[in-house]
Amino acid sequence: MPSHNAEETALLGMDDIELRNIQLQFPSARRFSGESACVEVRVRTDRGDILVAIQGDRNKPAIITYHDLGLNYVCFQPFFNYVDMRALLENFCVYHVNAPGQEEGAPSLPEDYMYPTMDELANQLNYVMGHFGLKSFIGFGVGAGANILARFALVHPRKVDVLALINCTSGQAGWIEWAYQKMNTRSLRSRGMTQGVLDYLMWHHFGRFPEERNHDLTQMYRTYFTRNVNPTNLSLFIEAYVRRSDLGITRDADTIKVPVLNITGAMSPHVDDTVTFNGRLNPNNSTWMKISDCGMVMEEQPGKVSEAFRLFLQGEGFAVLPIQKCITRLSSTVTPLTPNAI
Repeated sequence: MPSHNAEETALLGMDDIELRNIQLQFPSARRFSGESACVEVRVRTDRGDILVAIQGDRNKPAIITYHDLGLNYVCFQPFFNYVDMRALLENFCVYHVNAPGQEEGAPSLPEDYMYPTMDELANQLNYVMGHFGLKSFIGFGVGAGANILARFALVHPRKVDVLALINCTSGQAGWIEWAYQKMNTRSLRSRGMTQGVLDYLMWHHFGRFPEERNHDLTQMYRTYFTRNVNPTNLSLFIEAYVRRSDLGITRDADTIKVPVLNITGAMSPHVDDTVTFNGRLNPNNSTWMKISDCGMVMEEQPGKVSEAFRLFLQGEGFAVLPIQKCITRLSSTVTPLTPNAI
């Protein structure tokens, strides 16, 4: 394997990483839909059909994404179409999984529909893998989606190569979160997307005062939440998330066996959750990273996230070949470069 430069060595050899003194980068004229050719496929599961959007050649290694509250697969489009990610993913196929009823234009789920629990949502990934003939995948999740991927990796470690998780929580909802989310679910069912729910979603994704960092970006998200989200279906997803069980992992006992890149933004309200999660992971195959000057890292710092993802994959046995601009799986005889804990 080619030798790492100083920057790569520094990233791969640290446990807790904070990227400082970096400037925000916002790709111009971004929008959610219409930026890439995704093929939408309905996959049948034990709890009804779910929508999976496929991006890339299905003969190539798989990346499965899972979204956060109030969003769906289109939230990944600006990031995966960022110039660095397009070059990185030439040799991968991305399967964007949508939680039941969260896709754009989804009709309201039936009143008697029992929304899956977080464990049941994780189990639906088995149906996705079976439908597309996948033996294993790289997981990339945000928020609630990160928690779902972590649950799947706990039960099926041989089916997951590595995990890149943004703002992942490993514990149950606290009383404050539970109270806020109960108010949100009631409002969504009775009155739709109210100003209170909208403000909560903006805080959940961006943290405090996002307009001061990028007014246009935050306005895009406010408009999206108002116009493109089915309030009833979102209330069910939120309720499943707030009722989540603890992952039940400890650093000294049962924990996630696959390598984990644990990312958060310095201005995210979920920093403490990721620190707690980091303390429950195996320090020999996990890295915690806090990216400064942002709350929603994929949108506010796509360059830094794509760089971290690239170096993470490289350290776990995927080599980036800059001249050919492709990615190949290294021989199993090569020892992966994994960060050590302090």
